[in-house]
Amino acid sequence: MSDEERILFLQKELAKHNHSYYVLDTPLISDFEFDKLLAELQQLEDINPDLFDVNSPTQRVGGTVSDGFKTVKHNYRMLSLGNTYSAEDLQDFDIRLRKLTDQNFEYVCELKYDGVSISLTYKNGELVQALTRGDGTQGDDVTVNVRTIKSIPLKLNGDYPTNFEIRGEIFLPIDGLQQMNKIRVEEGLEPYANPRNTASGSLKLLDANEVAKRPLDCYLYYMLGERLPSANHYDNLQKAKTLGFKIPNEIEKYKSIDDVLIFIEKWDKKRHDLPYEIDGIVIKVNDIDLQEEMGFTAKSPRWAISYKFKAEQVSTILQKITYQVGRTGAITPIANLDPVQLAGTIVKRASLHNADQIAKFDIREGDMVFVEKGGEIIPKVVGVELKDRNLFSQPTAYIQHCPACSAELVRKDGDAKHYCSNTDTCPAQITGKFEHFISRKAMDIDGLGGETIELLIQEGLISEISDLYHLKKEDLLPLERMAEKSAENLLLGLEASKKVPFERVLFALGIRYVGETVAKVLCKHFKTIEGIIAADVEILIAVDEIGDKIAESVVFYFLQQQNRDLIFNLETAGLQFTSIIEDTSVSEILKGMKIVVSGVFSQFSRVELKKMIEEHGGKNISSISKNTTFVLAGDNMGPSKQQKATDLGIPLVSEEEFLVKIS
Repeated sequence: MSDEERILFLQKELAKHNHSYYVLDTPLISDFEFDKLLAELQQLEDINPDLFDVNSPTQRVGGTVSDGFKTVKHNYRMLSLGNTYSAEDLQDFDIRLRKLTDQNFEYVCELKYDGVSISLTYKNGELVQALTRGDGTQGDDVTVNVRTIKSIPLKLNGDYPTNFEIRGEIFLPIDGLQQMNKIRVEEGLEPYANPRNTASGSLKLLDANEVAKRPLDCYLYYMLGERLPSANHYDNLQKAKTLGFKIPNEIEKYKSIDDVLIFIEKWDKKRHDLPYEIDGIVIKVNDIDLQEEMGFTAKSPRWAISYKFKAEQVSTILQKITYQVGRTGAITPIANLDPVQLAGTIVKRASLHNADQIAKFDIREGDMVFVEKGGEIIPKVVGVELKDRNLFSQPTAYIQHCPACSAELVRKDGDAKHYCSNTDTCPAQITGKFEHFISRKAMDIDGLGGETIELLIQEGLISEISDLYHLKKEDLLPLERMAEKSAENLLLGLEASKKVPFERVLFALGIRYVGETVAKVLCKHFKTIEGIIAADVEILIAVDEIGDKIAESVVFYFLQQQNRDLIFNLETAGLQFTSIIEDTSVSEILKGMKIVVSGVFSQFSRVELKKMIEEHGGKNISSISKNTTFVLAGDNMGPSKQQKATDLGIPLVSEEEFLVKIS
């Protein structure tokens, strides 16, 4: 046997044993025998560098130190799921979905792993890219680190799609964290707090050798692509299992939401027996065509939801109530607590939300309070132990004036929060607006942080956002801790920020309800700031993913003269207020037409056909109504949808007829 043949044999043999051990949990050989084969392969590869294979089992040990992680755009948006915490909320979710379609459908229930979301891309059966969620539109390329995780296949078996993505969760088993902490304690280091944070930190290490030492694992739970094995989510996962992926066994299909609730109740009791942490159950519609038809909101898919288990709760003493002022002037009461361990971290402060929440629980300073992490992230006070209350304690009197500027607080009808009425000169609001503007997801200005902003405001150098772009080196050098190099870096950062794309500039303005995703939607639709300013509520609501609250907030923002002045000043300074998203339109043949795509097609995928519709001026809509122009109908179109089109007199157009129409 030649060296090349022996190398290929050993690579295949070691990949098989790797899969048996880390995915199937059924080792076929001892660790000693595995290590012996691996050493032989390494030796052969060393003396035959021309036979190097990036997907060889020897490449899982790391060996790369990165300068940083490249940011890459997702082919498919990687959205987070909406959360629900009660049976009633879940039943409402079911009612909403059944209003979106008249077809019967199944739910798939999966455990919600407490780890780090990952998206893996495979081409021709080989792993080529691994991206974190990031902001949902783009994520960090952590491929070099993911290759070290032994339960993730580098090469696939069997009949796989040519090009597809599979998403899942990288996590650290409880035993793995305990092993790591045992070593850290022996070395005199602080133990890691919890598996999730440790898994997240491990994935972002710049030295792949260090990542390889950590017992990270990965479950995969969703396939995406143009030519998937099945039109059902559940069946795609079963197929993925045969390709070599570690797919959870605890996945079930149900026809009713009542059965889903039984599954949730079962795992709420059994979750503490698992070797890894879960914090809930994910519920998805099984039919992929229906998923596409039901669509997405700006932040999450409509066809999936996360049911979160009741959070861990602890009790501690509330020492003092203080108040924070946000950039919108919203007042948030904060409970300053005796430090307490909660869900793997030390908690010293927790949100009291608003005056109503304080009144509801009659929360007072000195109380023994119950604290939990809302959604397992933000600590909040959820109750009081009244029997431990001091007899002389006094009810909390909610503040009437802003703690930052002493202006009177106001509370609008239907709003739970109080607001500082001094929107122009309140220092906390001004600082908050600046800090939001310069934040990483907004303008991301190098050399400029919160402390510098406070210093610039204090010295009277800035009061409006646009003042940043009038700063000069001679203004900065007299400032405390501002060396010449620091001043130069700050000015270079400001100059570089003039190239930040329109959608991030719009997000940086801090318009209420306009987050990153909404900003992108608005910029893509209107193209220019003038287009957005000119839009009324009705025009804004007509844009996909824009609701009443967002539309009203945008209109109100641009009605204010000071905000229009700010836009003018920033535009004059050179910031981007025009979308540079490439115009992909081919023609206007379908202009004004609203088209539903349904069924399975022979020449093009549904995604490709929808893209063609947009390129020719048409609009894709998810459900048939009297306003539908026509249905682009493929094979296996749902009978109920077909009947609805017939009843409303909506034409059914075949794939061939559609291609002729746009040619």
